[in-house]
Amino acid sequence: MRPKFYTYLMVVLLLLSGVTHTFAQQAQVTGTVLDETGFPLPGVTILVKGTTRGATTDLDGKYSIAASSNETLVFSFIGYTPTEVSVGNQSVIDVTLDPDLADLEEVVVVGYGTAKKSQLTGAISSVGSKEIQELPITDARQALQGRAAGVDVTQPGSKPGSAPQVRIRGRRSFNASNEPLYVIDGIPVVGGLNDINPQDITSMEVLKDASATAIYGSRGSNGVVLITTKRGNKGKTIVSVDSYYGVNKELGRIDVFNGPEFAEYKRESRRASGEYPDGPATPQADESLFEPVELEGIALGRSTDYVGGLLRNGAIQSHQVGVSGGSDKTTFFVSANYFNDKGVIKNQDYTRYTFRANIDHTINKKIKFGTSTLVSFSERNGENFNPLGGALAENPLGKPFDDEGNIIFLPTSDGLRTNPFAEIVPGAQQDLTKNYRIFNSIFANYEIIPGLNYRLVFGPDITISRAGRFTGSQTNARRGGDATGSVNDEFTFNYTLENILTYTKSFNEKHNLNITALQSIQKDRYEQTTVSVQGIPAESQLFHRLGDASLITGANTNLREWALMSFMGRVNYDFKNKYLLTATLRADGSSRFGENNKFGYFPSVALGWNIHSESFMQNSSTVDQLKFRVSYGSIGNQAINPYQTQALLGRTSYAYDNTAAYGYRPNTIGNPDLRWESSTTFNLGLDFALWKSRIFGSLEYYITNTSDLLAPQPLPNSTGFGGFTTNIGETQNRGLELTLSTLNIEKGDFMWSTDFIFNRNREEIISLPNGDDISAGRFIGQPLTIFYDWNKIGIWQTSETDLATSFGDKPGEIKIEDFNGDGKINADDRQFLGSVVPDFALGMTNRFTYKGFDLSFFLYGRFGFMIRSQFHTSNNSLAGRYNNLDIDYWTPDNPTNEFPRPNVNQESAKYASSMQYFDGSFIKVRNINFGYNFTPEMVNKIGFQSLRIYTSIQQPFIFAEYRSKYKGIDPEVFMDGEQGVAAGTVNSNVSPAVTSFTFGINAKF
Repeated sequence: MRPKFYTYLMVVLLLLSGVTHTFAQQAQVTGTVLDETGFPLPGVTILVKGTTRGATTDLDGKYSIAASSNETLVFSFIGYTPTEVSVGNQSVIDVTLDPDLADLEEVVVVGYGTAKKSQLTGAISSVGSKEIQELPITDARQALQGRAAGVDVTQPGSKPGSAPQVRIRGRRSFNASNEPLYVIDGIPVVGGLNDINPQDITSMEVLKDASATAIYGSRGSNGVVLITTKRGNKGKTIVSVDSYYGVNKELGRIDVFNGPEFAEYKRESRRASGEYPDGPATPQADESLFEPVELEGIALGRSTDYVGGLLRNGAIQSHQVGVSGGSDKTTFFVSANYFNDKGVIKNQDYTRYTFRANIDHTINKKIKFGTSTLVSFSERNGENFNPLGGALAENPLGKPFDDEGNIIFLPTSDGLRTNPFAEIVPGAQQDLTKNYRIFNSIFANYEIIPGLNYRLVFGPDITISRAGRFTGSQTNARRGGDATGSVNDEFTFNYTLENILTYTKSFNEKHNLNITALQSIQKDRYEQTTVSVQGIPAESQLFHRLGDASLITGANTNLREWALMSFMGRVNYDFKNKYLLTATLRADGSSRFGENNKFGYFPSVALGWNIHSESFMQNSSTVDQLKFRVSYGSIGNQAINPYQTQALLGRTSYAYDNTAAYGYRPNTIGNPDLRWESSTTFNLGLDFALWKSRIFGSLEYYITNTSDLLAPQPLPNSTGFGGFTTNIGETQNRGLELTLSTLNIEKGDFMWSTDFIFNRNREEIISLPNGDDISAGRFIGQPLTIFYDWNKIGIWQTSETDLATSFGDKPGEIKIEDFNGDGKINADDRQFLGSVVPDFALGMTNRFTYKGFDLSFFLYGRFGFMIRSQFHTSNNSLAGRYNNLDIDYWTPDNPTNEFPRPNVNQESAKYASSMQYFDGSFIKVRNINFGYNFTPEMVNKIGFQSLRIYTSIQQPFIFAEYRSKYKGIDPEVFMDGEQGVAAGTVNSNVSPAVTSFTFGINAKF
């Protein structure tokens, strides 16, 4: 079977014909669509030319469509040249499609409808099911990394159940969310994507410029990701089985001193203070420094590997069964999936069960309805549990177990360092979150008159979550104190109700018009109950009987509601399919804003020119397709917490006649003038295909200016308030994107193709109300977050004693650049060191096929950005008490410029923060996939329709200076702080990077 260069895109275009349609007698036309090798093609779009009536082929390549004898059918599919066939008196029409890598006639989802690629005026990137299913992923957003131009996806570490962070064309806002809007089967999502099974997804379209996103108004300011799930097709019932199992292994670990190295490090820390004699170690000097258990460890050569004891080989697996099919009236797709990810750190895992039912039913020629229903249940262990930080600091000379193998709670006499192995004793800790979710998209279509269609969409989304946390007495957090427990119950009900009118008409076979009108309302209700206690009498109760505890330390309930009302109008017009116009206006009214600014208005306009359709391009032997696009528009951002515009009360305590009493006081300042953030985007785009479509892609340039930023404004403490939320400042993003696909070799049974993306974004603060805000880390002319600190330029050497003394330093300490040249080091010498924003990012996928074999590998890289490695501060105090990173530290006999001399008389090294900044540039081999597709003759013998077996390796290599030179693990970091990890930061909250080895099967029968 010939491989497909993109993915199957199941598109349902069931709008009826325009008013200019010829009312001839219609008959049912059936047939089969094959590729050039004679293999059936599923998902091919069949349209009646000049109308929007259409159908798609089923998994056997079969279709059925009503058409008149004087009409023409147009067959199109991703990667193939469209084919037109006149119906005439034929009732069966079989078609073979010819390959074409650059197919702009493909129909794609654009939001509130579909459009041909050749008619698009906005900036849109697509990722299909093939790219999604090539990786064993928990969250579909992971498949966007390096596959969609303009999309920056980061996911540090390997903690099971953790979500990736997605930023489309940079960050715009200080305080409001920078996360894009996700729309699943037409319904905007509030509760996240972790509950969505990636194997149910047909395609993901990323809307990037104002023309594409303005239809979603205030929710589209950070870009929009449209997710389309699989649907059924008419034909026989097809059962599919997709299953894989893999093993995860740590890709590296933070290197700390072993036993002998720690002993020498501790001695050196005392030599620096004169508490240990210079020269080689002696038993007499050691006896005065080390405690008995350490002396025993030195004598035995003990070197306890606490980190290794907390790690294990992880595993990842997914098993799915899907059933699809249908009749002339009803089609269906039903699937069930089990997914499990067992982390490499003990007590970290994630399990998810999903069930999906997508059903479409045609009542008559005018009415159709359907539903997309997801039911999901998941369990996540260890979301807030990670004992690696403590294990890295533990003294390797200590004794973790007694002679009978029992845990020694204090391996040394240091009361602040308990045994890390006590954290993973069964029942010592539990951090379990259970999540239940029901997500629906219910729709009904009614054809009012030919060309005029009404669509009603209702999307209820219910999430119930329970997070339980228990910390036993014999843990580092409690150190023998009373056990603690807590429960956090959350209930969210969100619904969207939309009324959509679509009118389509063609005039004189030259003018094509499509008008969309929308009225929408979305409401969200969030309820929360929390209870925390101390003194649980029986630790086996965990957090299940909190009422038995001796002390309630906290109890609270919370309610948060918001609503959004919207109106939208969009006009699409083209002349001869050459000159394109899209104009959109959306109005959003949000309950989150003040009385004076409830509504925001967001217009956009875009123009397109299919240059290749002009007469002067018809005979070009080089250019096959060429389209120029330009757009300009404004979109808003309402992603702030509700009630920030209101003056709220807070509880306060006071003494009333020597008795404790409670009252209420003003807690926040209301701001009825709070208004939307507004982002205005100018976009230029060029789509191209060259040399008989062997090279095709797109090039984009954009500038986005965001004003009226939502952020807290501090107030003097004398006012009694810390500050209030208001609109301040302006930011700008400008960038360049390239998407390129090439067919490198196509000879006989061998083929090699390449997909390449390149992103370059410049993020900048344009203005602030009071100039640079050092306390908040905001500087005009710099990205939204910047590393502003002292610049370490080396270590003071013995030959520089006098100069070091003039700066208040001494040999062996960190040498800081005197940035302002005033002969002293203070806060004024801090400078801009770098940012987490990369200079550019790229992704490249190469695919090779030979007969039934296929091989692909995927590379991803980010270059020119800085990270903050907190391992080099929190695990690098150099005080000689806790274990330390295995670094090249300075001594009189080792005059290095890397790290300062250990010294017991310090909590941490002087200017220690300057040691944590590193170049984060990396290249990762994200995936290597090798498979074999059995021939139809082979699989038919065993009753299968198709069968593929494969093996893959995920992230076998990371090439980065942070790894090779500074012994780090993974320099991939979040752009913004979340999930307990600060922006641009690597620390012990991040689980180690892993390499996964998976084996899988895809079968249909």
